[in-house]
Amino acid sequence: MTLSNLKKKKILITGANGLLGQKIVRQILDEGIFDAIPSGLGECRLPEELNISNWLTLDIRKKEQVMSKIGELKPDFIIHTAAMTNVDQCESEKEACKTLNIQAVENLVEASEKYNSHLIHLSTDFVFDGEGGPYTEEATPNPINFYGWTKLEAENTIQASNIKWSIVRTVLVYGIANDMSRSNIILWVKDSLDKGKSLQLVNDQLRTPTLAEDLAAGCLLIAKKEAVGIYNISGKDLLTPYEMAIATAEYFNLDKSKIKETNSLAFTQEAKRPMKTGFIIDKAINDLGYSPKSFMDGIGILAKQLKLANY
Repeated sequence: MTLSNLKKKKILITGANGLLGQKIVRQILDEGIFDAIPSGLGECRLPEELNISNWLTLDIRKKEQVMSKIGELKPDFIIHTAAMTNVDQCESEKEACKTLNIQAVENLVEASEKYNSHLIHLSTDFVFDGEGGPYTEEATPNPINFYGWTKLEAENTIQASNIKWSIVRTVLVYGIANDMSRSNIILWVKDSLDKGKSLQLVNDQLRTPTLAEDLAAGCLLIAKKEAVGIYNISGKDLLTPYEMAIATAEYFNLDKSKIKETNSLAFTQEAKRPMKTGFIIDKAINDLGYSPKSFMDGIGILAKQLKLANY
């Protein structure tokens, strides 16, 4: 069999306008191993240089749409990145959160079962209570907010199904997307210090912040190896938000004295946050060959992207 006779496997990406979705599509196109089918609610907002000609407008909350489009395209993989992720909004808009984070997943599971697609589902460290982090894949979930509960419900739906599935749990994703519509801790700290503002950041929460490019690479490693099960895909550095802010100030040579330490009691938020999460990523390193950047290297990658974007 010649290479020309080998058909590339197809990956449908939900939420392809989002930060992670954009990185996955770009990496698929750069590598040329798979065919990308980017999809999302509304029009394509991916960078023009990617020359996207096969954008799929898809509302994953609508079962008929999901069954029809997936039946038509029959993707080998679905990487499901779309979700309601604003933790406080999930607390105040519970029905909308359930529809997108649970019912949409049920639709994708049903379609994956009917059309034999491997579902790679993005989940979160917020399925845990933060009492015993950093966590392995075997740790027992116990969410303390509504967002975490919906993500765990989705995980349970997937694990109870008959499909080929992978669950990718991740933590505090950072990076920049084409439209720059969403911020992250690095951009927020840099922008605030550039403007001479003082900042308060907590020193009693722990996370393993994840570069969006690393997370995208981890998802594609799962597809390449057709790996199944739960995988922790995050950064490797366990840091407090205060430490992240200090590292950002140091990298950009900004005034660290403007950054003040505080604790979680200083903030009132609608949804409770787990205190100490973060992930142990040995399984992904050993099984997939996953190799995340350090947090400082991640800041460096963002800095180059900011220059290119004239931000």
